[in-house]
Amino acid sequence: MSIPVRLKSISELHRFNNISAPNHPLVSLIDYSEIKPTPVNNELKWVQEFYTISIKRNVVGKYRYGQESYDFDEGLMTFFSPEQVISVKIIEEDMKSNPSGWILAIHPDFLFGSPLAANIKKYSFLNYSVSEALFLSEKEENTIYEILQNIKGEYQGNLDQFSQHIIISQLELLLNYAERFYQRQFLTRKISNHQILDRLETLLENYLA
Repeated sequence: MSIPVRLKSISELHRFNNISAPNHPLVSLIDYSEIKPTPVNNELKWVQEFYTISIKRNVVGKYRYGQESYDFDEGLMTFFSPEQVISVKIIEEDMKSNPSGWILAIHPDFLFGSPLAANIKKYSFLNYSVSEALFLSEKEENTIYEILQNIKGEYQGNLDQFSQHIIISQLELLLNYAERFYQRQFLTRKISNHQILDRLETLLENYLA
């Protein structure tokens, strides 16, 4: 079993995917078509110390999140949290696909001192209990895309005392929309929960609290 690579920063995420350095050290919107990671034995495996929110098509490989497969069959959007193991098994016939989309990476340090830093755990799709990607209608996809571009425009512009607050507000808006879309999805599709890890996380959180 391979040992996961630990990605401590947004810069390390960029290097891991063989793309140019980020414009901001704590937040980045990555064009999915540009990433070219280097798999080991047809596998990528990593632990990241930041959040990633992805919206993408023509995904290459089969994902695992923790100990469970991550269902991309109908999904378009995914959410991963710090300190959780992610692995991708590269399928050779998938290598000819043309992936597209965006990966938003946000380091927890960027949220420090904001209400969202304390409240982000309330979004259940950011932990192991949800192992199904979020599928979106065209209208929903356009809504998410617009928010992502707002975030990118803000951190690529002339940063000032309002920039961090505006980006965090946009992120919270994105998460609230995602929660609405997941609730709609839960009504129409059966979610397969990873009960052991979910219970363990709950026990640990209660113990630490």
